[in-house]
Amino acid sequence: MTNASELRRVAAFSDLPDAEIQWFLDHAEEVALRAGETLVRQGDPPDWMFVLLDGLFRWEGEFGGDTVALPAQAGEINGVFPFSRMQRFTVSCRALSDGRILRFPAALHPDLIQKMPELTPRLVAMMSDRIREGTRIEQQRDRLLSLGKLSSGLAHELNNPASAATRAADQMRETLAAMRRANADLWRRPVTDSQKVRIDDAEASLLQSRVTLDGLALSDLEETLDSMLRHHGLADSWRLSGVLARCGMRPERLANLLRDLDVDTARAALTRMAASAEVSALLDTIGRSTARVSKLIDTVKAYSSMDQATFQDIDVVQSLETTLNALTHVLEPRISVHRSYQPTPLLVQMVGAELHQVWTNLIENAVEAMLGVGELRLRTFRDDHFVAVEIGDTGPGMSPDVQSHIFDPFFTTKAVGAGTGLGLNTVRTIVRKHGGAIHVSSKPGDTRFQVWLPWSDPGQLVRSSSLAGV
Repeated sequence: MTNASELRRVAAFSDLPDAEIQWFLDHAEEVALRAGETLVRQGDPPDWMFVLLDGLFRWEGEFGGDTVALPAQAGEINGVFPFSRMQRFTVSCRALSDGRILRFPAALHPDLIQKMPELTPRLVAMMSDRIREGTRIEQQRDRLLSLGKLSSGLAHELNNPASAATRAADQMRETLAAMRRANADLWRRPVTDSQKVRIDDAEASLLQSRVTLDGLALSDLEETLDSMLRHHGLADSWRLSGVLARCGMRPERLANLLRDLDVDTARAALTRMAASAEVSALLDTIGRSTARVSKLIDTVKAYSSMDQATFQDIDVVQSLETTLNALTHVLEPRISVHRSYQPTPLLVQMVGAELHQVWTNLIENAVEAMLGVGELRLRTFRDDHFVAVEIGDTGPGMSPDVQSHIFDPFFTTKAVGAGTGLGLNTVRTIVRKHGGAIHVSSKPGDTRFQVWLPWSDPGQLVRSSSLAGV
């Protein structure tokens, strides 16, 4: 049977009056558990508060879409506390070793508040700590989910240009080999100086050409060039006509080149030209691909603000565009982006990574609401001493009841496990931390989130610097 000295080993009870300790012992029930036995099952009604006296225990179950396991040991207090709004136990608890507990009925919490006035605030503080810890776990999970989506999208975005550069490099090896063979064949032939000049001029012109033709015009040019090559006696003209057409070879230049060239010399010269033009095009592909990779890396650096100070003056339009570049993978092909930005740069002083987190949550929510089809609307403007950023979508909208709870922690309209219900609460926390506010308005086809942040006036900075020098 638990006595007063044993209960006082629990920190929350250590300095309470003897009468209060005895009252608690009189109304609590001691329970002995063997290793493996269950103390609470997920879904049980919250009828008890538990004081762990001996042994090791573990709470486990689904929390925010993930399976969690939290250890508990002698000296801790668990279960339902006074003022708790718990409806059901969301996790289970079982003994890892033989142990003993005191269980106190939740029905007597009103009496506990009156009889033990010093214990009650301690229990409330414990409950608050656990709520904060739960929120921290959820926020960490939310950040990990966002990071996972970002890294997955980034991997996809990086794979496209990287694969294009790899394919171009592989093709270039083959094309360079063909060009060397054609060049060797060409200069083994009796070519006059004037013919060399014509060949070099035609090749230089081909390499400089950046003509882009549509499908029909390209097909017509290829057919014309093929006819000219066959007329000159090149039986395999189809191998050359397509490449020459794509590189912008004009019929009149080809006619001038072929003048007084024999069939074998013409074939060698045109093969080298076509290979040179292909190498040039492949180099352009590699250049564009590596530039795209560099741009993505710059986007990630800007998104994470890993090379900038903690607080900084940030251009909200640049911040929005950086976030859009990082979220290319979630912008479905049938979602268009409409921008209405104030032309004058609007600066806010914030932590860059946190501002990107705000835009990421709002943009991802807007895209998800539209189910892959619609218009994402971005607008910026200044009102007095505040910068306003509006992010809207053409989705189905939210009911007034949903709008009234949209910023509440753990509130979500998504399926179980699909969302933590902390995204918008985190957004509001960040915005408020920086002295701003966020508002939402919604009707079918038009949902708008407006973020208001204090304007960092560049003129004020100049005036302050001028005064400092006086």
